[in-house]
Amino acid sequence: MSRKRELRFNAFNMAAPGHTWAGLWAHPRDKAIDYNSLDYWIELAQTAERGLLDGIFIADVFGIYDVYGGTPDAALLSAAQTPHVDPTLVVPVMAQATKHIGFGVTANLTYEHPYQFARRFSTLDHLTGGRVGWNIVTGYLDSGAKGMGHVANRAHDARYEAAEDFLAAVYKLWESSWEDGAVRRDRAARVFTDPAKVHRIHHDGPYYQVDGIHLAEPSPQRTPVLYQAGASDRGRLFAAKHSEGIFLNGQTRPILAESVRAIRQAAQSFGRDPYDIRMFPGATVIVAPTRAEALDRLADYAQYVHTAGQLALLSGWTGADLSNVDPDDAISYVKSNAIQSTLENLTLRSAEPLKVKDLATLSAIGARAPFIVGSPGEVADAILSWVEDTDIDGFNLNRLVSHETLAAFVDLVVPELQDRGVYKTAYADGPLRQKLFPGRGPTLPATHPAAGFRRGALAPAEPVAAGA
Repeated sequence: MSRKRELRFNAFNMAAPGHTWAGLWAHPRDKAIDYNSLDYWIELAQTAERGLLDGIFIADVFGIYDVYGGTPDAALLSAAQTPHVDPTLVVPVMAQATKHIGFGVTANLTYEHPYQFARRFSTLDHLTGGRVGWNIVTGYLDSGAKGMGHVANRAHDARYEAAEDFLAAVYKLWESSWEDGAVRRDRAARVFTDPAKVHRIHHDGPYYQVDGIHLAEPSPQRTPVLYQAGASDRGRLFAAKHSEGIFLNGQTRPILAESVRAIRQAAQSFGRDPYDIRMFPGATVIVAPTRAEALDRLADYAQYVHTAGQLALLSGWTGADLSNVDPDDAISYVKSNAIQSTLENLTLRSAEPLKVKDLATLSAIGARAPFIVGSPGEVADAILSWVEDTDIDGFNLNRLVSHETLAAFVDLVVPELQDRGVYKTAYADGPLRQKLFPGRGPTLPATHPAAGFRRGALAPAEPVAAGA
């Protein structure tokens, strides 16, 4: 690899029976049918930690996929990311069953308020011992907006402007409301908190207002590890400014390499080290002891992919109704208010026209990201090749048949990578941020924009009056 680094992996999952591949819940060995049980999440966490994965990244979407044909029927029938439960609530049980693995939790800020949201993630950081991260999303489904009483979702770029305002408010709450040492827990003096070290936060932004004290004491990381998945022009700028981990897609190496290069360059423009961001493209990995067995497994899985359900997902992601498009036609670019980078990758950035029918198959085209099938050695070769060619740090491992495909990666690929000296043999100590960035402390570095909201960087705020 051109830049020496330790490979990193997250188990990519969703609190739903279907995730990136609609219909696989029907496979006789798939356990995601029990997605709403504690045992499902405990087994997932323990399997991932056995493989020394860095995290379990839980995707989430607010709304239902009803762009395809103008109805939610295909999504409901195939369990295409619906139904789903609140991902924040499965994290504490996984943390209790493990010691090291991190948890990246997707949460849509559009329908949150910074004051309540900051407490929820501080709570998760406390309960996990500093192992939580937040995947910052702003939403793309109008169905979610309507469910929350809005006519439609905010315009694409306006969502990022609102996100900037939201982050300014939560940075103030997490980083400057409570000073270090504010909580004393002094039984003898009967002092739990020193009021002089607790401060009221004032935030009067264009989208959010806060006037209050953060409800939670500082957690191990204060601000959780920050993830993001924006790859549009505006999304890249937002991610380069704030993110510590970015989730990318791109079905070819040039597409992925260009996204990585643009984000790292943008990070420098914000005064950050471009390698202060871990890059994780999604990857579909099917591995077996031999290549023939891996190909047999691919064929077995592929027959369970639900075509209409997969197109329902694609219609929601792109904002383009694919129900009336001839399956043999190439997908066309249309400006939408959904995930702009997804449609751009499939059209404007694609080396060749991609047929609609191919996008609904379990294949490299359908994956929209690296698609790796083979023996342990072949998979390891492919992983290292993608890292070398695109400057990524590792992968988000897409869920296929749960937990079979993850267990196969853990049992077959991890030892191969360890033998090659490119993957850890034990977890480092400390919170998630320290594991992702060895040599760092548990809180955000001074080069991160959140540091500008810390005590001393802000205008003096009023301490809490004694007896208040």
